[in-house]
Amino acid sequence: MSILDSGIVIEGIENRRFSASFVSVITLLELLRGVDDKKRPGYKCLLEETFPVLNIDNGTIEHYCRIYRALKQVGNLLPDADLLIAATAIAHDLTLETKDDHFQRLRAFGLRLK
Repeated sequence: MSILDSGIVIEGIENRRFSASFVSVITLLELLRGVDDKKRPGYKCLLEETFPVLNIDNGTIEHYCRIYRALKQVGNLLPDADLLIAATAIAHDLTLETKDDHFQRLRAFGLRLK
């Protein structure tokens, strides 16, 4: 199974093609933050009905902290949102579907990419 990054969800919406996948609560936030206040509840409901949403749990927190500390030590951090999405994928043993190349360097932490 896989977890989808925001860009992949947007691409799926545009092409009206979806695969059985999860999304992180962070991806849900990224997708909804730009939606008009009046339309947001409907979009949120549609996304939650389309994709199981994974919340930030203890496993995700542990993986996030491990990755964050390692990247900070070498001065090569990624945005927190992306680290949380990657940590969610690792914690739940899921493959991350993304087109963002900067996730490549997280393979060393156990992130699988598609």
